[in-house]
Amino acid sequence: MFALVDCNNFYASCERVFRPDLRGKPIAILSNNDGCVIARSNEAKAVGVPMGAPAFKYEQFFKENGVAVFSSNYPLYGDMSHRVMRMLHSYTPEMEVYSIDEAFLKFSNCDYIDIPSYGVAIQKNVTKSTGIPISVGFAPTKALAKVANKIAKKYPNKTHNVYVIDTEEKHLKALRWLKIEDVWGIGRRHAKRLQAIGITTAYEFTQQSDEWVRKQMSVVGLRLKHDLEGKPTLDLEQAPTAKKNILVSRSFDRNYTNFKEVQERVTTFMVTCSEKLRAQQTQCKALYVFLQTNRHRQDLPQNSIGKHIKLPYATNSAMELSHFVNQALKSVFKEGYHYKKAGVIALDLVPEDQQQISLFENTNPKHKPLLAVVDKLNQQFGQHKIKTALQDPARTWKMKQERLSPRYTTQLKEIIKVNCNA
Repeated sequence: MFALVDCNNFYASCERVFRPDLRGKPIAILSNNDGCVIARSNEAKAVGVPMGAPAFKYEQFFKENGVAVFSSNYPLYGDMSHRVMRMLHSYTPEMEVYSIDEAFLKFSNCDYIDIPSYGVAIQKNVTKSTGIPISVGFAPTKALAKVANKIAKKYPNKTHNVYVIDTEEKHLKALRWLKIEDVWGIGRRHAKRLQAIGITTAYEFTQQSDEWVRKQMSVVGLRLKHDLEGKPTLDLEQAPTAKKNILVSRSFDRNYTNFKEVQERVTTFMVTCSEKLRAQQTQCKALYVFLQTNRHRQDLPQNSIGKHIKLPYATNSAMELSHFVNQALKSVFKEGYHYKKAGVIALDLVPEDQQQISLFENTNPKHKPLLAVVDKLNQQFGQHKIKTALQDPARTWKMKQERLSPRYTTQLKEIIKVNCNA
């Protein structure tokens, strides 16, 4: 039996743990640099706050509807997520952390467990201990556990946030209820294709032949179909030891038109990327650099462009990667545009100890001990105390976070204060 545990309105719930006065009130969480809405409480959805709403356009709307708006507080959200996941792990050793607010649990020997009661115990204990409300869905497969969780969350008064698909009647009813675009693993493109030929529910999808599904959606779609049919096909996934690619991207504090300013920011992103490569002991053999203008400023010319480059050798050296990334930047930067965002992606990663030596060009071996010392000093004295020549020595990148709540659980100076009267 699988269980999918999902934290309800996770970011908003984290804020409410330390602000109980916000319970029952609309809450919106903004993206990096307070750009747009990335999370909403149910109350915010009810008053009409759309996902992705630009904050500057909805400022008056927020005030008129009493929406509490917060900057993303990732240290707080990450710590609260860790607390929830640690509690869930106490119920079973077989667990897959699926995202910051979701986890799959697997119960291999549950013949003598009252699953509904066990689910209620998990829901109550986690919610009481962490302050984060959760929904729990049980089913024989991962895909059906996702469906069960959706039902638990959709009908909290009837289910008490716990739902178990344990009979064929519940199984078929759930599949007929679930729209095809809401099926876990079916993206927007596949959903449109299926809807175009009359497949609008998960049940109708499972009625197609295996041959047809495999032809239309490859073996991945076939596995999903079998899982929805109640045949355990998708098992828990082990956390990868290293990322397959590394992205560092930021929105700028303002629109940039000068190449030198953009170059400084992109170089800083590349240096951060190189630090992450070294931390997981990998090197990259390719890079992708991209620039974007402000899509919310339709009065300005728009441009979104990127450049993929293959490196002559694998490396994680900040100096070497900065050199390559600036070569790419020079080929994509265009005068006359107001750039608002940039990013770099390290691609084609290989283990550091499995580097293939080239006859003509290789990474400089002197960089490895040098950067090991640099990383240690930066960790000890603060991020980017030691920088490359193209970085601004007086500048420390800081997100625009005008609505940031305190980091109650990770910063002692920001711990919650309680006034007590004797």
